[in-house]
Amino acid sequence: MKLNTLKPAEGARKDRVRVGRGIGSGLGKTAGRGHKGSYARTGKGKIKPGFEGGQMPMQRRLPKIGFRSRTKNDTAEVLLYQLERLEAGEIDIAALRAAKLVPATARQAKVVKKGEVSKRFVLKGVLATAGAKAAIEAAGGSVTE
Repeated sequence: MKLNTLKPAEGARKDRVRVGRGIGSGLGKTAGRGHKGSYARTGKGKIKPGFEGGQMPMQRRLPKIGFRSRTKNDTAEVLLYQLERLEAGEIDIAALRAAKLVPATARQAKVVKKGEVSKRFVLKGVLATAGAKAAIEAAGGSVTE
């Protein structure tokens, strides 16, 4: 084998198709692009993504207003260590409002585990995460939702 005799395998390389080179070639005149239209024009073969042929595209037909939860501000978050400020005993949403831990507009409250709790609390009508519930029960309290 000699380097000057190397050739690619048979059929591995095709001849380049020369379009627009006369009627006898089979690809003369319109060069296989058909008549008129965006694909027949030079430099216009690629249409932008989302283009629907002049029809109002889907991304412009749909409303651009994102999802805004109406209940987002209804639930207030109370951290576990903040409960230490309150007197031990029964805690409900009214007690949390009185202690200014939740705003007056909040319809419900949820206790999130952050920090430790040493007092015994009984939560009534107040939501709690699994970690917060376990911490309250470990301190001798209970959670009833």
